[in-house]
Amino acid sequence: MNRQIQAYRNRPTRAIINLDNLRHNYGIMRSFIDADVKVMGIIKANAYGHGMLEVANRLTKLGVNYFGVAFLEEGIFLREHDIKTPILVMGGINIEQIPDFIRYDIDITTSSMDKTKAISETASSLRKAAKVHIKIDTGMERLGVHWYNAEKFIEETFSAPNIIVEGIFTHFAKSDGINEHDKEFTELQIKRFDALLEYMAIKGYDAKYIHCANSAGIINYKNSHFNMVRPGLMLYGYSSLPPDFKGMLKPVMTLLTKVSYFKVIPPGTGVSYNHTFTSEIQTRIVTLPVGYGDGYNRLLSNRGEVMIRGKTHKIAGNICMDQMMVDLGPGGEAFNGDDVLLFGRSGDDEIRLEDLCDKIHTIPYEILTMISSRVPRIYVD
Repeated sequence: MNRQIQAYRNRPTRAIINLDNLRHNYGIMRSFIDADVKVMGIIKANAYGHGMLEVANRLTKLGVNYFGVAFLEEGIFLREHDIKTPILVMGGINIEQIPDFIRYDIDITTSSMDKTKAISETASSLRKAAKVHIKIDTGMERLGVHWYNAEKFIEETFSAPNIIVEGIFTHFAKSDGINEHDKEFTELQIKRFDALLEYMAIKGYDAKYIHCANSAGIINYKNSHFNMVRPGLMLYGYSSLPPDFKGMLKPVMTLLTKVSYFKVIPPGTGVSYNHTFTSEIQTRIVTLPVGYGDGYNRLLSNRGEVMIRGKTHKIAGNICMDQMMVDLGPGGEAFNGDDVLLFGRSGDDEIRLEDLCDKIHTIPYEILTMISSRVPRIYVD
């Protein structure tokens, strides 16, 4: 029995998820890779806030070969909703989770010899095989054996009983960087990874899937594509394409709400908690039924902008958990029930997510994944 409150479809605040834009972005991604290169669609964190199951189903129809998630429970969710595509949990694992990986046929990231041993022992005790991807640390310093110590780790993993090595991978630290140092470091990571692949070839160790290219790697480093790539953010519409590229990514999510209240306030009136906004003149204020409890970042207080009736207006005062106020100015026009664009595109109106990110020094990943489960996702084609 599900004891959580479900998102109410007719709530004024809603996220419109355009699945045709997802298809469009997938096509652009494929234009950067060779026809024989496989695709692992990254759908962790509820598909970056877009809805894991719906995105997985659409990507399956588009021909994705693998799914990448962060945690075991994400993989189990997909399996319990009839997703048959191979799934890799790319994050760290706990030993007690291993039986469920095997039970649900979910690939495991092994990031140390101790993990390999535990996976092998558990699989042997169950008289089953565990599928693993070997994680190599080439410079991220997060998970995986360092490239300079990895030969024995690779050897032991390939020779461990009841283990099938499906893949080997690493993770870029700076592939979206634009300065020369960042580019040089990414090339160094590829070189370190290549050296291990050469060692494996000499030893006769054959991993079916070799992968390290994220969205930025796909776009900027063709030598990192190997035989599988891992697009994430670019699927959802937010990666920098080359200046001469003919085409553009389309944001998949548009966040909207509606005006819930209108009032006129006199000069010198404070608005919201702690009165961080005080009107200098008589002005018109509207209240919106959305706040940081919905994932609209509180740092956008007095900084963020929204669009109402084709005009841009600033947020007035501190964003509350469930509501926020907007200053229309003395001649601004809005009525209860009017649509309000928070970010994305609606008709001819657009609030670029990147612009909101710049205001609070963050990245699209954070804002997208913060949109909470109480905001209904409305799927359109």
